[in-house]
Amino acid sequence: MSDTKKKSPEKTAPAVISAKKEGTKKHSKPRNYDLGNGVYRFSRSRMYHKKAIYKFLDKKTPKIVSIIVKLKKPLTGEKEIGGDKNGEKRVVLLKKRRANYPTADPITKRHAKKCFREHRRYLRPTLVPGTICILLAGLHKGKRVVFLKQLKTGLLLVTGPFLINGCPLRRINQNYVIATSTRIDLSGFKLPEHINDEYFKRKRDKRAKKEEGDIFSKKKEEYKPNDQRKADQKAVDKHIIEAIKKNQDKKLLFTYLSAMFGLRSSQYPHRLKF
Repeated sequence: MSDTKKKSPEKTAPAVISAKKEGTKKHSKPRNYDLGNGVYRFSRSRMYHKKAIYKFLDKKTPKIVSIIVKLKKPLTGEKEIGGDKNGEKRVVLLKKRRANYPTADPITKRHAKKCFREHRRYLRPTLVPGTICILLAGLHKGKRVVFLKQLKTGLLLVTGPFLINGCPLRRINQNYVIATSTRIDLSGFKLPEHINDEYFKRKRDKRAKKEEGDIFSKKKEEYKPNDQRKADQKAVDKHIIEAIKKNQDKKLLFTYLSAMFGLRSSQYPHRLKF
């Protein structure tokens, strides 16, 4: 029996000492663990029995609440009343009620919602002055235009230019625009200050009252741009065309702006890179 070897504690001792020194704790596996893709080892009903939840369903731990007794002032009090026909005592309010009450409730002032002019404007990071955009709505939808700047109302100011694709200076919401990666350098270009939101407002005359002699309804007058609008359009187009000519791919840019955008069969906009 002397040949039997005893297990030497020296093998396990260094590992225990090193673990104590480092201060690491052994983390055991949880009862229920994820096998992958959100599938767990045990079902909910199995875990209900494993954790013995049924033992704790009806048990309620007594809540320790510190009860603070507040002395309330009495609202009523007894008052002695003399006389043969009256009772000896009567319950009377200690704090008398108001003698007069308003006939209507006062109107509470509520702060109204912010007006449109106070709204915070934002602009997509892809929209930089000089970016070529694709219009998705309006009279000129499908055309490629050049983005110039964002106006105070939050609308985008764009132009064709008019000489290339027939799209004049227009305002459009950025929701109806696709910003492409192609850009034109408009660093030295400054728009005139008078081109703002009021510049695009149309003057509408009041309807004249129908007289006895007027039987037929008059036709609506078609919109015609004034001389100021035509002069501004020419000045803006001139600068943009000069900027396109300075570009290396000027021929491509002219054909790109003049071509209409469209989708063929088995083409999806969310898969395309603009």
